[in-house]
Amino acid sequence: MTTILAIQGSPRIRGNTATLLKSAIRGARDANCHVDEIVLRDLKISPCLEIYGCRNTGRCVIKDDFQQVYDMLISCDAVMLASPIFFYTVSAHTKILMDRCQSLWVKRYWIEKAPFGVSQKARKGLFISAGATKGKRLFEGTLLTVRYFFDALDVELWRSLLYRGLDFEGDVNEHPSYLQDAYEAGKQLAEQTIFKA
Repeated sequence: MTTILAIQGSPRIRGNTATLLKSAIRGARDANCHVDEIVLRDLKISPCLEIYGCRNTGRCVIKDDFQQVYDMLISCDAVMLASPIFFYTVSAHTKILMDRCQSLWVKRYWIEKAPFGVSQKARKGLFISAGATKGKRLFEGTLLTVRYFFDALDVELWRSLLYRGLDFEGDVNEHPSYLQDAYEAGKQLAEQTIFKA
């Protein structure tokens, strides 16, 4: 069965980013796609310790909840990643996950010797983010980080939904068009993923 992995990186389980992701998940499920959900704040994941225990197999040697996430990242057909903006980058929960995926980078580029800049990127990724300020450059650094993170997963950054001016819990509910955008993006991601499977 086609599976999308939805990763919720907000520390607030009912925050704006989490609400947008839920809408995207609903869209994907309405398109008859199976969605596995991960809430990063509920997991015990150590930061990367840069011990390079992953050099031999491409698998991180730290034994914690990242091991199950690793397996899901490897086996899924598409990825949804959602994180609010903290100091013009992703949340700490999200960044810890990204850093632990250094093991996947090692697997891809050191062990499997994939050439840099050459990829089929058969899998697609959706990134959803909300930030409190309305600064023009609010998402620039984050998008670069997400692109490189997805590259380590051999995932194409297919689409980004980026919303400014959302700070307090529930603010996104005042913008039903944002929730509809997320729903449609989730549905389209599912349809494209099912079609390719």
